[in-house]
Amino acid sequence: MLSASDLRKGLKVQIDGSPYIVTDFEFSKPGKGQALYRTKMRNMISGNQLVKTYRSNDKFEKAELDEKKMQFLYSQGEEYHFMDTENYEQLFLTKEQLGENINFLIDNMEVEVLFYDSQPIDVTLPIFVNLEVTRADPWAKGDTSGNDTKPVTVQTGYELQVPPFVEEGDRIQIDTRTGQYVTRVKE
Repeated sequence: MLSASDLRKGLKVQIDGSPYIVTDFEFSKPGKGQALYRTKMRNMISGNQLVKTYRSNDKFEKAELDEKKMQFLYSQGEEYHFMDTENYEQLFLTKEQLGENINFLIDNMEVEVLFYDSQPIDVTLPIFVNLEVTRADPWAKGDTSGNDTKPVTVQTGYELQVPPFVEEGDRIQIDTRTGQYVTRVKE
């Protein structure tokens, strides 16, 4: 059993028989009384959001989840297909189940697929991915607005801000947890 003091962003708990992931967390200690834990959680099966406040003596059950290493094969419409690297069985997840992860999925990428009651519900990506820049606007050299970044689009269609020296055709490293530029990669 987990207590409210164990709550943190990314923790997976079971509430009313469904797995939830904590997406936002805030601790407050009023002058009198117990500490309060305000959380935003997402149901990992339906995607519904839950906003709730817990007291320090509230208890939670840890979600019974299994992870399996799989390989991303391809996307077809709203379905994203994965293959078990041990027995070559295939399964698919929907765009809703993957959420922001679709911005970083590339063919043949190794990922951890999360299962709840033998049903795939989520994917854990590598922390860093290397993607090719497919569109980069030229940077205005005299631009002194104080913002030394420019927007680019990578091969998956994801848009992000990068330093002005990044050009079309460059490969860049992106942190999948934040979606932000890390460095330019030479391959």
